Order: sequence, then structure tokens, then C-alpha cells
Amino acid sequence: MAARGGSRAFLYTGLAVAGGAGYYFYQAGGDPKVAQNKAEHDAARVSSAIKGDLPGKEKEVRTEGKVLGAEAQAKVDQTISSTKQELSKVDSKLDSYRKDAEKKIDQYSKDARESASSAVNAFDKTVEDKAAKAKSGLSGWFGGGSK
Repeated sequence: MAARGGSRAFLYTGLAVAGGAGYYFYQAGGDPKVAQNKAEHDAARVSSAIKGDLPGKEKEVRTEGKVLGAEAQAKVDQTISSTKQELSKVDSKLDSYRKDAEKKIDQYSKDARESASSAVNAFDKTVEDKAAKAKSGLSGWFGGGSK
């Protein structure tokens, strides 16, 4: 039975450690460095409170600085990551706009070529009709027409 009681002590100790680790990870937003620094800061504060002396305060302040630095670094990393994501979105939108513009330019140039071609064909037909009329008119003046 003594062995059984000992294993329960290890179980409860393990659960307490896991719970503490979970608490610090939750408080740190899942960042292990921030969680470690917060745990060190809390340990230094408890140590200082138990000892009640000033050298412990120095360590507490130092660990608090580590915590604040780690939290600031985590926020900077998160900001950089979100900025990169936004820039990626902007790049993809710009690429989409560029492709749309190229399609429209191609369509407009095709329409302009077709319009110019039909205008030239109409002009050619008009010129040919007028030339044929003029030729028949001149032939009539000089006796080239049939009677």
C-alpha cells in the first residue's frame, strides 16, 4: 500500500505541475518564452516575499523586465506577421488588377483594329464606287459607251 500512496503523490504533483504550466502558457498567449519569463518572475517575487530582503527585489525587478521584454517581442512578432499577411493580400489584389487591365487593353485594341479595318473597307468601297461612276461618266463623254 505504501507504493500505491507514493504513486498518488507523484500523480498529484504531476497534475499540479501540468496545471501551473498550463496557467503560464495561457497567460502568455501560448508563447513559451513569455511563459517561462512570467514563471521566473513569479518565483522571484515569492522568493523575495519569503526572504523579505532587498537583494530579492533586485532579482524580481530583473525578471519583471524579462517578462515585459518577452511580451513586447511577442507583440512585435505578431504585428510583423499580420503586416506580412496584409502585404501578401495587397500583392495578390494588385496582380489581379494588373491581369484585368491587360485583358481590357487587349480587348480594346482588338475592337479598335476591327473598327479601323471596317472603316478602311467602307472607305475603299466608296472610293471604288465613285471611281467606277467617274469612269463610266468619262467613257460616255468620249464615245466609249455602247449604243
